[in-house]
Amino acid sequence: MRLNQVDEEVETQLKRPFKEVVTQRVIKKFKCNKSTGAKKLNNGISQGMLQTGIMETETQNVQHRSFSIKLWPPSQSTRLTLVERMTKNLSTPSVFSKKYGLLSQEEAVENSKHIEDSAFASANEHYEREPDGDGSSAVQLYAKEASKLMLEVLKRGSRTQNGIEAHVPEGVPAPRETFFDISRGRRAFIDAEEAEDLLKPLSNPGNSYTKICFSNRSFGLQAARIAEPILASLKGQLTEVDLSDFIAGRPEDEAIEVMNIFSEALEGCILRYLNLSDNALGEKGVRAFEALLKSQSNLEELYLMNDGISEEAAQAVSELIPSTEKLKILHFHNNMTGDEGAVYIAKVVEGSPALVDFRCSSTRVGEEGGIALVEALGKCSNLKKIDLRDNMFGVEAGVALSKALSSHAGLTEIYLSYLNLENEGAIALVDALKENAPLLEVLDMAGNEITLEAAPALAACIAAKESLTKLNLSENELKDEGTILIARALENGHKQLKEVDLSTNAMKRAGARVLAQAVVNKAEFKLLTINGNYISDEGIDELKDIFKKSLDLLGPLDENDPEGEDDDQGSNEDEDEDDNEDGLGSQLKNLEVSKDN
Repeated sequence: MRLNQVDEEVETQLKRPFKEVVTQRVIKKFKCNKSTGAKKLNNGISQGMLQTGIMETETQNVQHRSFSIKLWPPSQSTRLTLVERMTKNLSTPSVFSKKYGLLSQEEAVENSKHIEDSAFASANEHYEREPDGDGSSAVQLYAKEASKLMLEVLKRGSRTQNGIEAHVPEGVPAPRETFFDISRGRRAFIDAEEAEDLLKPLSNPGNSYTKICFSNRSFGLQAARIAEPILASLKGQLTEVDLSDFIAGRPEDEAIEVMNIFSEALEGCILRYLNLSDNALGEKGVRAFEALLKSQSNLEELYLMNDGISEEAAQAVSELIPSTEKLKILHFHNNMTGDEGAVYIAKVVEGSPALVDFRCSSTRVGEEGGIALVEALGKCSNLKKIDLRDNMFGVEAGVALSKALSSHAGLTEIYLSYLNLENEGAIALVDALKENAPLLEVLDMAGNEITLEAAPALAACIAAKESLTKLNLSENELKDEGTILIARALENGHKQLKEVDLSTNAMKRAGARVLAQAVVNKAEFKLLTINGNYISDEGIDELKDIFKKSLDLLGPLDENDPEGEDDDQGSNEDEDEDDNEDGLGSQLKNLEVSKDN
């Protein structure tokens, strides 16, 4: 039955919070006022979206005045905001209460949560069944369902009046499960009987599962054969599959056959997320997943960590996946890829222009493979996170990476520890980062044999990064002089700074004192780690005094060596330590670090 005219007006009013939320997202993203934000929204979204747009906006390609936003799915914060708005509409005087009356706060909260869950489940099921790119039709359905159910609650009125207990309205169904996870609990083998019992919910007709996680359970042949028809029946609805660590302890021949069974059962699924980590795949394992991999052209996230990915396995990955154009996250941590394998991974990266997060840490990649990888990364202008830790890149690959960074204006996290960069590679990189990556939050360059020579360039880069939250320069050779330069770069601004690690840098009392003073009063600061240095006992006492109001901000000092000395220093300097270190501070106090140079 159609709503009468008054009801239609109320439904229109109920939709307004949805438009307000998405307008606020645009204002925040583009840093504009409310009027400009509304204009951008009007120019960028259809009228249907304007009435119901509620998602966390995601800038994809901002060039000149054009922009696009992704409307579905909503972030958790957006969903909570909408629950709060609905609760307010149901429990405070408004145009709604004039016609239908008010609900108690408790009743409004309970109903709002159920309404949002139900509306989200319906809209998400629609989006996964008929994806439309930006999610506009899902948004419209979301708002329509939520406003309809809110109107039903308003019409029903409060159930707490006259002592009647509140309950969820009959028109609001329980939210439907979309995530099926058997990874919890102890790591164990699964036999056929247990598999049949565990996977029973997936066999229920009309289930809404779109995501499955079989991690931490080891499937043998009989269990895999139980899973095969069940998975095949879900081909039309699965979007996320996690098969990490699902054949542990199985003989190679059995493991390969299990992987073949799962691969063929899942062939043709249109996945956005695939995790095959922790399976010791090697080339045989990768090719066992040939049917599944060959059918994937819409992957947004791919995880192949700790999989024994050799040169041949990397080649198989490169050959089997037909398209990675939509890939946003690619993780290859802890493999034995080597230089030759890195060349094949570079080919995958080159075909992934949307890449946002790339991890290729601990993969035995040297200079040749490193150069191939970073040149490929130079073509991925959307990168926000790069993790190349614990490889053997060397200076030349570091310099090559510095050249690639010119296209990464949106970079927020970069992990470059233990790459053998030395001063030359480190200077090239921080010079490039200084001129680019204005929003950098994490800089990790531990264990790269960086000395005082590179400290001025490091400090200049750090001074320019006001968004920095975490800095790791541990296991280098900055000594007091370099440490003081870094401290001076941090002392002004950097209001979001949370962690600094300069452990094992041959630092003594002067450097430790200046660094502690630079960070101790920052509102967001959580931890200073300077263990493994040469700080005197008096210096330790001084540090504890600096942090006396917040000792938890000072990391452990159990590996500090107050007797430690540099190779080029004598052994009888303890009695002159205060004078020498105070003098060092005086020598460096005029050595300024400019944010503009």
